[in-house]
Amino acid sequence: SHSYFRKLDGLEEIHPVFSAKYLTSSILSGKIFDAFKYSQNLEKKNLDNFESNLIMGVHYLKLKNYKLSKKYFQYAENKSNFVLDKFISISLNNLSSINNINLIQAEYNLNKISDNFSNFKNIQKAFLYCYFQSKETDKAFKNLILNQNTDLSRYNFFYANYLISLEKFFEAKKVINFALEKNPRNLLLNQYKINLENKFNKKIFDCQKPEHIAAEILYVVANVYSSERSYVLSNFYLSLAKYLNDQFFSFDTLMAENYSDSDNLAEAKKIFKSLEKKGSTFYWYSGKQISRILIKQEAKEKAVKYIKNSFRNLSKKNVYDIFDYAEFLKNNELFEESINFYTEILNIIKEDHPLYPEVTDGRGVAYERIGEWNKAEKDLLSSLAAKPNQAYVINYLAYSWIEKNIKVEESLAMLEKANKLKSNDPYITDSLGWALFKLKRYDEAKDYLQLAVNLMPGDPIVNDHFGDVLWKRGKKIQARYYWNYVLNLSETKEELKKKVERKLVSGLKN
Repeated sequence: SHSYFRKLDGLEEIHPVFSAKYLTSSILSGKIFDAFKYSQNLEKKNLDNFESNLIMGVHYLKLKNYKLSKKYFQYAENKSNFVLDKFISISLNNLSSINNINLIQAEYNLNKISDNFSNFKNIQKAFLYCYFQSKETDKAFKNLILNQNTDLSRYNFFYANYLISLEKFFEAKKVINFALEKNPRNLLLNQYKINLENKFNKKIFDCQKPEHIAAEILYVVANVYSSERSYVLSNFYLSLAKYLNDQFFSFDTLMAENYSDSDNLAEAKKIFKSLEKKGSTFYWYSGKQISRILIKQEAKEKAVKYIKNSFRNLSKKNVYDIFDYAEFLKNNELFEESINFYTEILNIIKEDHPLYPEVTDGRGVAYERIGEWNKAEKDLLSSLAAKPNQAYVINYLAYSWIEKNIKVEESLAMLEKANKLKSNDPYITDSLGWALFKLKRYDEAKDYLQLAVNLMPGDPIVNDHFGDVLWKRGKKIQARYYWNYVLNLSETKEELKKKVERKLVSGLKN
């Protein structure tokens, strides 16, 4: 897109949106300096916009020319049309002033930001205190990480990083270990723990550098856009964040996930490949992500080989690593292999471990898929005993009972509970309708099964079930219509096709 936009040079004079698109494509292509020069030209023509001024400000902030960065961030604020744009402009403008003012003035400037951004303000407050080496720094970081309403576990890294700068190594390790007890899958924290244990402390963030703080602000904004599935905007801000702090490779994880979620798989894979070299935690994370991309690309054999190699090369494997590997094997129909690893975990953890319900569920599903129902049932019940309100585990167990024509009344009661936990979930709705069908409550069954078809119109099993209930209600033409539809669906398995073909010939037997 960047190369095509370049051919349209001059269009900005009659089509203002063009310049914003051109700048975005330049930043996403890594052509930061090109974007800067183009922004200068826009300014000369009096055609500057929010994006051009933001880029100019970021460029000068990188060069530590705070006077000019402040000027362009003020221009960006004047050009901002959205609340989030205004927040970015004010926040970065404040950072451009930080070296010429004291903490009281910095706090005054920070309070100009709307209270709608209270979490963002608290994040910036912690960094302000850190920059000014205030005695309140410790308290500010603790207020962040103890927040009960929002997951701000990431800021345990910045708190520990601050403690390390004060040579409080024991306290820093304590912060990271405590954080990982609550957030055992956090990539940044896991890798930082390994680095601390190996006494490898390459400084990737310094709160004494305004450009590093600005990079984190831009990352937070990128996260907001990513959560809204605005992946281009998210990567735009991530690219600017990386420009300001190219050592903070954690930014790359969100960028790669954005590319993967927007089906730019080649670019995602490229970033994950580079992340593999950033430590054992990122190596395993990237191996899993690349394997998932290969599955998306319909290269299952290659994906399995890749993740097996990644897992084998892990020098240390915790229960979460083993669990993720077992899940991948199960989800790719390597059930017997997955059972071995689920069992390995259950030999390590106790029933009160947070992974226990997930492991017993996973192994139960794997047992069911290889026909060992007694073991499957035992595991699924164990999972529910440890954590009763798992709607999908309830659904799996209840549907399995229904298919075996056992405990149908009990299954119905369980599915009614699951439906309250996850209302309008297509799988649970279908199971609920199927239980009613088995109990010959056809009118009620029809309502649920019709809803399931509306929720998941391309699912073969749901359509087959709806055909069955239509037949039982005397709607034989409509039933055959749905059965024929099942035959034409690409996802219909051979076993179901044969079953449906028999019904098309002989109808539904009692």
